[in-house]
Amino acid sequence: MATFALLATVLTLVVAVTAVVSRDDPYLTGKLWLDGWFHGDAVWYCRIADAGYSYTPRQQSSIAFFPVFPMLLRGIGSVFGGNCEITGSVTGVVAGAAAVLVFAGWAWARLPRAEGATAIAVLLVYPYSFFLHGAVYSDGLFLLTAVGAFVLLEQRMYWLAGLVGAFATAGRPVGVAVAIGLFVRMIEIRAEQSPATSIGGGGPTGAAESGGVTPRPLTRTPATPGHPTLRALLSAAGTVRPREAGVLLSAAGLAGWCGYLWWHFGNPLAFVAAQAAPGWDQGSGPSTWLKFTYIETISRRLANPTMLLNAQALAGLAAVLLLGHVRRRLGWGYTAYSFLVLAIPIVGTKDFMGVGRYVLAAFPVFAVAGAALALARPHWVRFLVLGLSGAGLILQTALFAHGVEVS
Repeated sequence: MATFALLATVLTLVVAVTAVVSRDDPYLTGKLWLDGWFHGDAVWYCRIADAGYSYTPRQQSSIAFFPVFPMLLRGIGSVFGGNCEITGSVTGVVAGAAAVLVFAGWAWARLPRAEGATAIAVLLVYPYSFFLHGAVYSDGLFLLTAVGAFVLLEQRMYWLAGLVGAFATAGRPVGVAVAIGLFVRMIEIRAEQSPATSIGGGGPTGAAESGGVTPRPLTRTPATPGHPTLRALLSAAGTVRPREAGVLLSAAGLAGWCGYLWWHFGNPLAFVAAQAAPGWDQGSGPSTWLKFTYIETISRRLANPTMLLNAQALAGLAAVLLLGHVRRRLGWGYTAYSFLVLAIPIVGTKDFMGVGRYVLAAFPVFAVAGAALALARPHWVRFLVLGLSGAGLILQTALFAHGVEVS
């Protein structure tokens, strides 16, 4: 937390020095160190918090933004009052700090000391992690609910995991990855407990033989190299008990949001239609999936957008290349979650815009990246990579404060 606070302070100083803002925005306070965090989607979130949702077909509409973060801003504002910019920035940084703390505990429990510490450092200095340090965005809150749901699942608190997972599925379009990841991880745990399943060459434990459930301890232990086979997962799916099925509650967040859209606007998938509106142009179809817009931008040799888009494409590619390590170190559940939380924005964007920010949600990838860096030889490679990443973080923060759409 001290490291997070130090980084937040440094990045806020960067924002104060580089911020360029429009004084016409009614949400701004006039303080550059705060106004510089208020760009991009922040205006939409505050409008939703103030006036609720609206939808006009074929136009940019607020229903493109999922409800958990703006409704939290509305709730906090109704209790404490104050400007939405202040409420949003404080909420963003508190959620970001809590997300880093929960991730640290999760990683510390699964990785040896050097690997766990490096994994935490990788998340802290990732070039797009400034979205956790004061930007009025939902990334910190989503990461908190996603990691929190998996932590609760590992402690065999199935219904609580499903409840927290529901906030994740109602928080971002990629939240469906949480619901699926929790379900696969629950089945994987069930398979690990089965006497018929041999993990890493070992036999069943006493807890498995007796049918008991032993939560995975929160003490620091290396990740288990062996995991159930796909066949064992399928077999375990038929033995799920009602208590374990509590993770399915996580789908309620997305179902509730779609139900609201259906009731008020006549279209349960109105958020998909809104994303396709002119100006956003993120509709589904071959032109989006095959990245025609990205190819056109590259072919026109527009330096600034090309650099920004390439940086995000490379961040997404690096995360995808680490999925094999996630499978070997952390198992099927975390792999399913990471694959989906990366695939949805990579496939669903016309030019990779936003991918750099969405990689933040793939927390298992940061764990295995830290593990790989900790084992890299020579030792200075780890510090070089972290240093370059930190420099990228400062640069991206400065660009964001300057009003550049970096992700």
